[in-house]
Amino acid sequence: MQNYFKSAKLDNVCYEIRGVVLREARRLEEEGHRVLKLNIGNPAAFELDVPEEIQQDVIYNMHQAQGYVESKGLFSARKAVMHYCQQRGIAKVDIDDIFLGNGVSELIVMSMQALLNTGDEVLIPAPDYPLWTAAVTLSSGKPVHYRCDEQQGWFPDIDDIKKKITRRTRAIVLINPNNPTGAVYSEELLQQVIELARQHNLIILSDEIYDKILYDGTQHTSVASLADDVLFFTYNGLSKNYRAAGYRSGWMIISGAKHRARDLIEGIEMLSNMRLCANVPAQLAIQTSLGGYQSINDLVAPGGRLYEQRETAWRMLNDIPGVSCVKPQGALYLFPRLDPKHFPVVNDEKLVLDLLLQEKILLVQGSAFNIDDKQHLRVVFLPREDTLADAMGRLGNFLEHYRQ
Repeated sequence: MQNYFKSAKLDNVCYEIRGVVLREARRLEEEGHRVLKLNIGNPAAFELDVPEEIQQDVIYNMHQAQGYVESKGLFSARKAVMHYCQQRGIAKVDIDDIFLGNGVSELIVMSMQALLNTGDEVLIPAPDYPLWTAAVTLSSGKPVHYRCDEQQGWFPDIDDIKKKITRRTRAIVLINPNNPTGAVYSEELLQQVIELARQHNLIILSDEIYDKILYDGTQHTSVASLADDVLFFTYNGLSKNYRAAGYRSGWMIISGAKHRARDLIEGIEMLSNMRLCANVPAQLAIQTSLGGYQSINDLVAPGGRLYEQRETAWRMLNDIPGVSCVKPQGALYLFPRLDPKHFPVVNDEKLVLDLLLQEKILLVQGSAFNIDDKQHLRVVFLPREDTLADAMGRLGNFLEHYRQ
């Protein structure tokens, strides 16, 4: 009998954060092994809970979540996002410019489906969060990766971006604060990107899901606050700042040159209507989250859990001979580099698989983030300090034996 095969649209789609090595980790767990999962930014797995007042507000209002709501989302939730735009300096955002979704991931895919024709190009950072590359590919577009310079704090290389703009380029993606590098971009850099978008009629797609997870007094600037003559899509949500990853509650803000995008916005509205609405219970959390006490500020300040865990992991990684790591200014990740003189890695996926099998620690290989080299790893620093310190020590021992 004839076999069934997946669509050809999926041939170049990958999401290795949940890929082959994770499947091996699950097998180990089924055998009774305990695996430390440093592969994904899932706060709840490390006792970083949704603030109590947010949980209680959702429970109290759950009776309002029994039916469909307006496809763009609850009015009260979108109004809270609109007020947040005002706080961030994103001008002239109305209620109808805001779409709520089942996490930012759904909204990224939805907007790429609305935007792209076959062969249209989108500029995406390398390293990237791989959902962006997958979403563009799945929408029949062509992801074009621009270089981020490790020697310059992982900032985008503007000259490389310029070289990769063609007549097919439709948009440029910014991930700021960046996953996986932790870079937080300066206003000067953002202005340079805006000028390129202005010159080449590009849309700026700004993923800002970590905009409150900042360290060492770093300030985050929303790129959409810096101009109104360029079209901006800004993506954000509750998953990271409010540790509500499982709620799947995100939003997309359309701002700037909206008058030039009426047809595109109509397409997004069509796709929004097709899924009827985003999950309503999670929308109930948005107003309380944005308007309430911002407990994330305590976690990222000196003495706070995230701050101290970042310090421990970053210091211990850099203490491993042959390993260097740019200190992240935001987000939840470290992206260390293995010096090829010490570690001639040919297959970084095999490296993380060997680490999993020997030490029961699950990381993600750098090549999963669409960079060319095999010399990087992504490390999540969400576990408590003692667990993290033990893991970094075991990683160091593993790498020492790997080098030999």
